[in-house]
Amino acid sequence: MAGSSAQSSTAERIGYISRIESFSACHRLHSIHLSDEENKKVYGKCNNPNGHGHNYKVEVTVRGKIDAKTGMVMNLTDLKKCIEEVIMIPLDHKNLDKDVPYFTTVVSTTENVAVYIWDNMVKVLPPGLLYEIKIHETDKNVVVYRGE
Repeated sequence: MAGSSAQSSTAERIGYISRIESFSACHRLHSIHLSDEENKKVYGKCNNPNGHGHNYKVEVTVRGKIDAKTGMVMNLTDLKKCIEEVIMIPLDHKNLDKDVPYFTTVVSTTENVAVYIWDNMVKVLPPGLLYEIKIHETDKNVVVYRGE
C-alpha cells in the first residue's frame, strides 16, 4: 500500500510531546552594559523604569523513544511537575528582574527567558529528552530555543 510503513514492531519510534502553560510576569528591558541613553534607544518603551508585563504562553517539547511497554515518550504528569518547578513557581506573577536572581545580570528579553527555562528544564528532565522551548510573548511575538 502506498505510504504505508514497512517498519517492524521492534523498530524504535520517536515521538514529540508538548505541554503548554501560561504565566504572567513583568520586567524591564535594561542592560547593565549600556548607558541609560543607549538602553532607551535600543529598548524604547520596553525600557520604562516601572517595567511592563506580559501574559506569556510557553510550550515545552520533549523528544524521545516511544516506550514499547508504556506507549509514552514520558509521562505527561511528570512533565507537568517539571514545568511547575522550573517555570510556574519561580516565574509566574513575578518581577523577573527583581525576583529571579538570574536576571540581575542578564537582560530579561524573551530570548533569555527561553534560555533560563531551557537551562533549568535540562536539570530536571531525563538526559537528552528536552527538544524545544517556545515562548509566545504576545500573539505576534514568538521565541524558539533548542539549546544551541
